[in-house]
Amino acid sequence: MIFDKKILLCVTGGIAVYKAAALTSKLVQAGAQVKVILSESAEKFVSPLTFQALSRHEVFTDTFDEKNPQVIAHIDLADWADLILVAPATANTIAKLAGGIADNMITTTLLAATAPVWIAPAMNVHMYDHPAVKNNLAILAGYGYQFIEPSEGYLACGYVGKGRLEEPEKIVELIRAFFVNDERKQLTGKTVVVTAGPTREKIDPVRFISNHSTGKMGYALAEEAKKQGAHVVLVTGPVQIAAPGGVELVKVESAEEMFNVVMEWYDKADVVIKTAAVADYRPKISYDHKVKKQAGDATIELVRTKDILFELGQRKKGQVLVGFAAETENLEEYARKKLTKKNADIIVANNVKSAGAGFGTDTNIVTLFKRSGTVTELPIMSKIDVAKRIIEEITSLLKDMGGNGNS
Repeated sequence: MIFDKKILLCVTGGIAVYKAAALTSKLVQAGAQVKVILSESAEKFVSPLTFQALSRHEVFTDTFDEKNPQVIAHIDLADWADLILVAPATANTIAKLAGGIADNMITTTLLAATAPVWIAPAMNVHMYDHPAVKNNLAILAGYGYQFIEPSEGYLACGYVGKGRLEEPEKIVELIRAFFVNDERKQLTGKTVVVTAGPTREKIDPVRFISNHSTGKMGYALAEEAKKQGAHVVLVTGPVQIAAPGGVELVKVESAEEMFNVVMEWYDKADVVIKTAAVADYRPKISYDHKVKKQAGDATIELVRTKDILFELGQRKKGQVLVGFAAETENLEEYARKKLTKKNADIIVANNVKSAGAGFGTDTNIVTLFKRSGTVTELPIMSKIDVAKRIIEEITSLLKDMGGNGNS
């Protein structure tokens, strides 16, 4: 499964650089295409010529050394890779990546990367255990980076403990297993746009119109789509939960902002899942100053917001379109009408008055209404399990469409 896979190996400066040379050789022998970026410090341990001979590719060391005028090297490398591996990864480089610093060829390339990124730390045992390093690793985990834990043993500094770069043979096996599993993922190569949470429609700088949506269902769907290999764009209103690692997060406030972002992505999307509880109305007038209370009642004139799901249905060009219907009565009637009117492929309907199915809960009780006419009622289950069932339905639809979606 490694044959012809494109692996970008980023080598930073530590004594374990010699293992990176052996890793390059073993990956090439396994049939992978390997390109190498060396940090300035890494060059002090092993020369670029060594990696060039082993990889049979030009080695990159300088962000400003643009040999091919047709491309920008660090962008081209980021786009080229199926997998990016930083091995060895020093504490310094880990800190730069966690802070978004781009001051050399490796860090600049990684900021532009959309491929999976693996970090293989190698450093002194006490450095690896330092709170700053632990915190930086946690930040990278939140970005969706994966880690090859260092092994324990005799270190170059003379200590014995955890900090040795994992052996090249083991890393090759981990990469092989990754690509085997990746082939089994149902949404590999697909772009999935998920909207989540509420919107806020501004009355004045201190007041707004919103709803009780917490974003839990949408975030669970984004996480499951990511697990199935998709490039996930999560367009979210204001919520209090952490986004799944590895998704592209776009934060919005109003229905208008959410509409604009979704439309920007629509032509590139294979699947759109409209989970967000978008406000149906907004104040006709939004004040830039706080409106002071006065004697007697007050009236706010409301106007309709854009119907995002309807607009998506009208402009659909092969995308799988999934909508949600949060109802309090006549569930089936309203869901079927929405399915037809919005030109959706699936409507996920729930009665928010049912115990275990409302906003803010960790569970849901939904019924799936499909364009084919079939109806699937699901029992009460966690929102994570509901997300898995919805993603299964989406992958089934993609297969029925020839597996292409909008790709």
